[in-house]
Amino acid sequence: VATQKKRKRKMYKTAAALSLLASASAFAPQSGSRSVTSLDAMSKAVPFLTEPKNTKGFVGDVGFDPLGFSDNFDMKWLREAEIKHSRAAMLACLGFWQQQYVTIPGYTHVDDSNLAPAVVGASAMLQIVFWGGVMEFWTNKGNVTAETMFSDPDRVPGDIGFDPMGLSVGKSQEEKDRMALRELKNGRLAMLAIGGMIHHNWVTGDPLF
Repeated sequence: VATQKKRKRKMYKTAAALSLLASASAFAPQSGSRSVTSLDAMSKAVPFLTEPKNTKGFVGDVGFDPLGFSDNFDMKWLREAEIKHSRAAMLACLGFWQQQYVTIPGYTHVDDSNLAPAVVGASAMLQIVFWGGVMEFWTNKGNVTAETMFSDPDRVPGDIGFDPMGLSVGKSQEEKDRMALRELKNGRLAMLAIGGMIHHNWVTGDPLF
């Protein structure tokens, strides 16, 4: 009986020691968990989602791609589309509020900029679409589809060689990236802003200012 009691005590001590060892190991650094964390890093912009892999290396990347577009489309084509929409939105924001105060001679003045397309008519609006298409075709040698737009692997998205004021002349790549980031941020803001301006006039029925 005494021998059995000694064996039981020894088993309890061993079990207690093992449980303490297991508890301590939970606080010890794990090399395996680090690799998992690096593979499943969280997005800076949307912390509850994993960061997209295909946006890395692009100017302005903050890990924002909640719908996973970069997993299904060419990232260069997506960046080209973003930059072009950004530029169009910045021009649209300027034109939208200018319309309220400036009228082209020969046209009827309207305070609500949403009514401007109806005033100038379809022909003027189609001219904008037509010349936009011409510029799109001309600046990339006719490669305007997603399949052919980057047939030249060295082509940088959004770079059409337009710098009449020479703002990029003599600049380092870091400085060029900084300028590109400013354009991108202003463009992203402009895309949200023009949507807000248009809907303001639709909802309220009043001019912007």
